[in-house]
Amino acid sequence: MDLVLFGIQGSGKGTQARKLAEEFGYILFETGGALRAIAATDSDLGRQVKEIIDSGHHVSPEIVMDVVKAVVKGCPKDKPIIFDGIPRNMDQMEPFNQVLAGGGREFRCIEIHVDEEAAVQRILKRAEIEGRADDASEEKIRLRMQLFHEKTEPVIEAYRAKGVVVDVDGEGDVEKVYKRLRKTVKS
Repeated sequence: MDLVLFGIQGSGKGTQARKLAEEFGYILFETGGALRAIAATDSDLGRQVKEIIDSGHHVSPEIVMDVVKAVVKGCPKDKPIIFDGIPRNMDQMEPFNQVLAGGGREFRCIEIHVDEEAAVQRILKRAEIEGRADDASEEKIRLRMQLFHEKTEPVIEAYRAKGVVVDVDGEGDVEKVYKRLRKTVKS
């Protein structure tokens, strides 16, 4: 069964997704990474995505869904996928559901919960260590978190209403959180 991971910035979902992929053999679909990977291929979609990325523009939701379709189509049904960062909003939810249903894939969602203030401090600390300019501003971090609350939380709640969301406590160190997540995935 595929997994869709949700969590505010700084929740550690990217780190946890990589650990799950490594241990359980999931294919990891992280939107930005998937776009870069497809842009490196010599396909019509790859050339189209490369041109958009090279021009500095955002890739349209339709093209993002084409990339999801390409990944799902190219993935054996017995090989599970972790989706990290999609669907990001209600406009992506229905097309995402259709792509997975069309590929005969079932999924459940996991939301990693962390204290927002702790997450802000975690991102600021990471930015300082890694020298990441995109994370360096507390204002930018809070804006991204606000967008998560406005755009992504309605998606989570819609999935929750369908009974496919499992909540995981994201407080504590990476290994403690992973232990909780691992237990959820195995159940």
